[in-house]
Amino acid sequence: MLHLIRTDFTNNDFVKLVSFLDADLKIRDGEDHDFYNQFNKIDGLKNVVVTYENDNPVGCGAFKIHPNATVEIKRMYVSPYGRRKGIASAILTELEQWAKELNHKKCILETGVKQPEAIALYKKCGYTITANFGFYENVENSVCFEKYI
Repeated sequence: MLHLIRTDFTNNDFVKLVSFLDADLKIRDGEDHDFYNQFNKIDGLKNVVVTYENDNPVGCGAFKIHPNATVEIKRMYVSPYGRRKGIASAILTELEQWAKELNHKKCILETGVKQPEAIALYKKCGYTITANFGFYENVENSVCFEKYI
């Protein structure tokens, strides 16, 4: 049975899941990892979702607030054990709902071209590719998405 909780960056299960995410991204990103890693610090993330299956933490995600009623989806991860069960979609839906409750109108996010599973998830969940924003502008290995919520 799945159980999602809203929390923040101090949640120990979130910290543990993000360490697994970072280990995976270090392999996928290769020499680009240090560039991306500098933008993925979790300190200060106040809007975090952790998902449990049978009391085991299996996934997480967060959002960072930007100007103009926009949030950036960050730190999305599902453990190998939890994949292909709809957990990532559930996390994303919960983050979007939370952002709506806080009167935000748009979600943006960045993922890497070496993360085809993430790209497929975001397309499936109604996100559309947009111009690379912020730090990712002119970065060939980045793919940015947006969705009005």
